Amino acid sequence: MIQGTSSSVGKSVLVAALCRIFARRGLKVAPFKAQNMALNSYVTAAGAEMGRAQAVQAAAAGRAPEAEMNPVLLKPEGDSRSQIVLMGRPWKTLSAGEYYACREVLWSSVVASFEKLASENDLVLVEGAGSPAEINLKKHEIVNMRVARTFGCPVLLAGDIDRGGVFASLVGTLALLDEEERALVKGFLINKFRGDAKLLEPGLDMLSDLTEGRPVLGVVPWLKNLAVAQEDSVWLEERAADGSSCGVDIAVIKLPRISNYDDFDPLALEEGVSLRFVERPEDLGRPAAVILPGSKTTLKDLAWLRSSGFDGLVAALALAGSSVVGVCGGYQMLGRRISDPLGVEGLSSEESGLGLLPAETIFEPVKETTLARGRTIAVPPDARAAVPGFLSEESFDVEGYEIHMGRTVLPDGARPLLRFEDGRVDGAVSAGGRVWGTYLHGIFDNGAFRTAWLRSLGWKGKENPLSFAQVREQAFDRLADEVEAALNMELLERIIGL
Repeated sequence: MIQGTSSSVGKSVLVAALCRIFARRGLKVAPFKAQNMALNSYVTAAGAEMGRAQAVQAAAAGRAPEAEMNPVLLKPEGDSRSQIVLMGRPWKTLSAGEYYACREVLWSSVVASFEKLASENDLVLVEGAGSPAEINLKKHEIVNMRVARTFGCPVLLAGDIDRGGVFASLVGTLALLDEEERALVKGFLINKFRGDAKLLEPGLDMLSDLTEGRPVLGVVPWLKNLAVAQEDSVWLEERAADGSSCGVDIAVIKLPRISNYDDFDPLALEEGVSLRFVERPEDLGRPAAVILPGSKTTLKDLAWLRSSGFDGLVAALALAGSSVVGVCGGYQMLGRRISDPLGVEGLSSEESGLGLLPAETIFEPVKETTLARGRTIAVPPDARAAVPGFLSEESFDVEGYEIHMGRTVLPDGARPLLRFEDGRVDGAVSAGGRVWGTYLHGIFDNGAFRTAWLRSLGWKGKENPLSFAQVREQAFDRLADEVEAALNMELLERIIGL
């Protein structure tokens, strides 16, 4: 089990690395995180919703994602409430106090999931959440030391040296655990190091002396452009701060309840593309494209767009020739109207959308969770002269997944974006082809589609025929190579019991 001194120390990435390392050695490996709090989620082949990070870890292990790998997923909705996704299906929406009152019901699913994975695999790699030393929450938690104690998991405690104070964080976290929990901590991992690791050696020896001889199993270097999904909102804040304006400028509006922001990782990894997450209207500028991402609560984020003034800026950019794209909740916002007659997102309401697409959405209580494949719909030859851009003549294969509560309809004569293999149509395209929306998460993972859209924005980058899945496979191997070289693998194998 990998636990951390805090959120965003790199637990998810370290577990992904270990999944690939041990899978390459011929072991059948499964990731596991009892409880995940994230708005980035994924859909399994069985239609179950789970944390995106565990789906990525499963891919690193060469496995298809399963709901048991993340039995409890919390999707915050604001106002201290979260939707609880239990074993891949929406269960309840609860406040923090209500959630804690239900924890034993949730724990039974955690136990059953872990036992299933343990019975079917050679190795289960467990990820904790946040820190095990949150002493105010300790009696309620079902994801850190309770998991380690119940299943006898040896624990490695990871710390982020890039943030500073890593030695104090490791020693302090260990000190706040009780004796039984400390006994499970077999060593430390120091992550995100920049520089010469030899300079750390005196500190590593002192850390061992201060913690009853516990070793540091490795100092993992800072790794850039990993192409490995991040689930923590801290990473998103850092990504917003790091945005630059070089190359083709693409701005993603950072909605208050933004979800599945890793949809845009393939764009960020292209040379000559600047991807920015923008939360202030004055920072929007004149990008070549603006993207409205997914949202956990579409109507509330639509109201925020209006109150902040983003709505007028987006409309002006569309008139000026920028491409405007909506994915999932963002697609719903680009339409003419959103209706919630049953109060799926709260009170019954109906709001006008931004009106850039001829689409109307009605919220329904049943969530659509499915994998999907299809092709974009090309413009008929006799209409191509009036519809410039990448969607006019070519048709592209695409695949991804859907997670949404709404049903969106187009009027007669409106143009959908794509047709799925099961015959359904999805999305919408404006008359001029510059504004479009879709429910398909992962649409930019598709290499030919991504390249063609970027070309329509004036991108001059190198043609990349690889899908993002292929890029990620290469990234997993690179990640595994780097982490394996940094770790004392012989000691790690002894701790695991291999």
